[in-house]
Amino acid sequence: MIGVGNTDIGMRRKKNQDYVYINNEKIGSLDNLYIVADGVGGCNAGEVASESAIDFFEQFIYETEDDEVLDLLVSALSYANEEVFKLSKTNKQYEDMGTTLLATTIKNGKIFIAHVGDCRLYGIRNNKIVQMTSDHTYGMDLFKAGVISKEEAEKSINANALTRAIGAEKTIKADALFCDVFEDDIFIMCSDGLSDMLTNDEILEIATKDISTEDKVESLIKRANDNGGKDNIAVIVIEK
Repeated sequence: MIGVGNTDIGMRRKKNQDYVYINNEKIGSLDNLYIVADGVGGCNAGEVASESAIDFFEQFIYETEDDEVLDLLVSALSYANEEVFKLSKTNKQYEDMGTTLLATTIKNGKIFIAHVGDCRLYGIRNNKIVQMTSDHTYGMDLFKAGVISKEEAEKSINANALTRAIGAEKTIKADALFCDVFEDDIFIMCSDGLSDMLTNDEILEIATKDISTEDKVESLIKRANDNGGKDNIAVIVIEK
């Protein structure tokens, strides 16, 4: 499988704080590596946090040999978090900076995922789309706790407020999971600049079109902007 991606500033932001990393070749003990990071809006130097987090994550993967893929991804996230946290203390302009981060790799017929924040991974199989990650947001935490319904969570005050972000604290808890990959599977990694602007059905419609992977990426970004483009947009499409 091959990943293709891009970012866009959107229609309303003055800076692009989203970054993507795409490596379809072997890196360290991994066969490939894909990352989406979204600098926390409203905080200082979000673009520095997202780009630096990816750099630190890549560095750790490149320098560390570990056949336990999930452990490796989680350790890389922890390292990136610690380094971004330390970097935030070196410059007044970096104070309180943070970023979300979603990393995936495909190896031995499985996709491995580690993430912090609200960047999402969608899986598409048999013309059905499923959100494979769970947002680390205030609304989602209330829903998981059984306090409110999913519909209420989506409409609640501060529903999208992050409860976890890279660089916010010295240590971080990442979610990690894996699943089997089938031949015709399609995976979409994205920031909330895409997921907030498109419905699941819209993502599914574009991702299953008979067009190139590059055109799918650009079509998803265009649709997000056509629908309002309220935030920066980051997308990676992974498919055969």
